[in-house]
Amino acid sequence: MSNASVRPLTGVRVLDLTQAYSGPFCTMHLADQGAEVIKIEVPGVGDQSRGWEPMEGEASGYFSYINRNKYGLTLNLKTERGKELFRELVKTADVLCENFRVGTMERLGLGYESLREINPRLIYASISGYGLEGPMSQLPCYDVVAQALGGMISMTGPLGGEMVKVGPAIADNYSGTYLSLGVVMALYQRERTGEGRRLDVSMVDTVFSILETGVMQYTIKGIVSKPEGNSDPVIAPFDSFKARDGQFVLACGTNKFWAALCRAMGKPELIEDPRFINNSKRVENYIPTLKGIIEDWSMQHSVDELEELISGAGVPFGRIQNIKQACECDVIRRRNMLWDVYDPAFGREIEMPGTPIKMHGCADRADKAAPGLGEDTERLLCGILGLGHDEVEKLREEGVV
Repeated sequence: MSNASVRPLTGVRVLDLTQAYSGPFCTMHLADQGAEVIKIEVPGVGDQSRGWEPMEGEASGYFSYINRNKYGLTLNLKTERGKELFRELVKTADVLCENFRVGTMERLGLGYESLREINPRLIYASISGYGLEGPMSQLPCYDVVAQALGGMISMTGPLGGEMVKVGPAIADNYSGTYLSLGVVMALYQRERTGEGRRLDVSMVDTVFSILETGVMQYTIKGIVSKPEGNSDPVIAPFDSFKARDGQFVLACGTNKFWAALCRAMGKPELIEDPRFINNSKRVENYIPTLKGIIEDWSMQHSVDELEELISGAGVPFGRIQNIKQACECDVIRRRNMLWDVYDPAFGREIEMPGTPIKMHGCADRADKAAPGLGEDTERLLCGILGLGHDEVEKLREEGVV
């Protein structure tokens, strides 16, 4: 292979103790970019997401998506022999990822301070609900809780209506993505220092960090953000609008875009209108004045016509597509954002979201399906630790693997 075709994390070994969504989403990123991710699960039990919909028989599409490109090993860390084997694996690893409740790894004798003694180069990466310290640190957390405490739900929903969570589990996937970024940063620093790192990502911190202008509106102006539907609180027009046969979105983040929209609407006089002369004035006079002017015009046209008029004027425009339409959308297909993966658990090829990180020169595909529970246990223990077949069979009989 040429250098360009080698995925950037090839040669990096990751011990993956994570389950559910946030942690596996992190290690999925690492695996997609070439890391050898060894997913370690409890024998006979496995990751809780193995039972999450959409299910087909015993196969979970949820699990298959976020655990592709990984290798499966079962190991009972509550047994002394399981801990011994895990410590031996740690000696060979570059990264350890976990998202247990805070304190679990320490109670097992497998906390960072313990493991760094046997591998000073280890990058020990953790996701938790509330961080590794403090009075809330040991409480359980899921995405909806993090969205609530972090402030996201208070800003989300229809104008003047009920507050709602963001649909996808953004506290999980953003936390996982942040942690994968932290891992890569720590690997880069280790190249220069030779030392590992402790990484700590909190789901509540994550949600708070992506509130965009919500926090700054409060700290600078004392404004407490509320649900505003699809409009942006600090840019206008930046919203969804009604057409004759549906809805669409447009976004005017600059005076140039605003002027182009005015011309597309056949209302060039609005460009210099004192109510809309700059972004601050447009925000001030958005509801109901400016939105009403735009919708009086847009409702006279179909979405197809509006796309031609607005996109043709160079103004950002988008159709509001459902999941079926998004999956069949030309840009999604052309960007290879749906991967075909043969998954033995389903007994057929299934489609799943690809990676948005397009590393030019590298293959843009999944190399293997998500592992069956412990499917690589013998190969990994024999290949990495030098155990024999009979030893692995004995470990199975004892409930260690």
